[in-house]
Amino acid sequence: MRGMSPWILIIMLLLDVYVFQAIKTLLRNASPGLRRVVNTMYWFFSLAGLLTWGLRNFLHLQEWPTAIRMVVTFLILGWVIAQLIAAIFLLVDDLRRGITWIVRRIRNSGRQAPVTGQGISRSKFLASVGVLLGGGLFGTLVYGMSNRYDYRIRTLKLSFPNLPPAFKGLRILQLSDIHSGSFTNKKAVQRGVDMVKDLHADLILFTGDIVNDRALEMDDYMDVFNQLKAPMGVYSTLGNHDYGDYYEWPDRDASGYSPLREQNLADVKALHGKLGWRLLMNEHVVLERQGQQIGLLGIENWSALGNFPKYGKMKEAYAGTEHLPFKILMSHDPTHWDAEVRPQYGDIDLTLAGHTHGFQFGVEIPGLRWSPAQYVYKEWAGLYEEGRQKIYVNRGFGFLGYPGRVGILPEITLIELV
Repeated sequence: MRGMSPWILIIMLLLDVYVFQAIKTLLRNASPGLRRVVNTMYWFFSLAGLLTWGLRNFLHLQEWPTAIRMVVTFLILGWVIAQLIAAIFLLVDDLRRGITWIVRRIRNSGRQAPVTGQGISRSKFLASVGVLLGGGLFGTLVYGMSNRYDYRIRTLKLSFPNLPPAFKGLRILQLSDIHSGSFTNKKAVQRGVDMVKDLHADLILFTGDIVNDRALEMDDYMDVFNQLKAPMGVYSTLGNHDYGDYYEWPDRDASGYSPLREQNLADVKALHGKLGWRLLMNEHVVLERQGQQIGLLGIENWSALGNFPKYGKMKEAYAGTEHLPFKILMSHDPTHWDAEVRPQYGDIDLTLAGHTHGFQFGVEIPGLRWSPAQYVYKEWAGLYEEGRQKIYVNRGFGFLGYPGRVGILPEITLIELV
């Protein structure tokens, strides 16, 4: 985020005051000591969050140690979300009471009707529900912090009628969204990489976002991820975070140009080579097995959503693959599939994407799949098919913003072509 409008901070403060009314309602009959403790804690968290976030540029929040910065950001975000939940119920109650007051004024020609105990009971009930739900959500998010390194292997077999026989049984391992700048536990990350190594895939594909912003975020993890090897190679592409577009570069001029950003991007690209990965930048390679060939294409970030960059050049990556009987595309953002790949490149058989993280929050149980991600992305996690074309959206190896995962766990994907 590039700075926060003072108006947003004012709105956050008003939200603090508004939700505090629910706290007062619930504690109306509590002892003075309990009210004092709860009120002090409430305003301590509220004002600490407002001051930290509002002054983050002066406090150089981006330069804080990753672990501290992420916890601070999470506490602020979680606190605001919990307040919003409570505020919804308060608003319902205020609307109910407002409508009731208007009706009574009309019916009684200006005479004020007495307030009934039922009205107070409803207010307390709605305030209780709002606070409990908001607090429950905050508690769930805290619990989710324990899941951020709980890697899960998802395996699937995909069948394609035009797959050359030599490639039947090919085992492809997909990783996406490492976000190394978010890591604080190297042993846990190593455990995830060991899980990848134990799968002995033929081919490893990484679909972008190796860092959050800066190349230096990988410094402590180069010796971990350079352990990834495969007989047919490790290939990669860039995601939206790899360009450094979201970082406040100090030398950025009025046009947005920053030499430091350009150098950082060059360094991020170089990371892939140092790891032994082949970075595909709007290009393709031909994979050969037992004398038969398929195409592997990789493009830079391409998003159909206006707030994400569109650097990819599909035309360049596709050129020269027309004769190949089967094609795999690595494209970080899944919106690319519906916006350009399916309408214009009907012979791209399998697209591998990431980016969404499944919003790191949701439910995935038999018979029920839900995440806020589905309201933004049509393809938000897992496998989707349209005609002969398929896309698989990886849920991400790392995490960003919220240092945890609830229901949508970090993913290692193993795809077998059959």
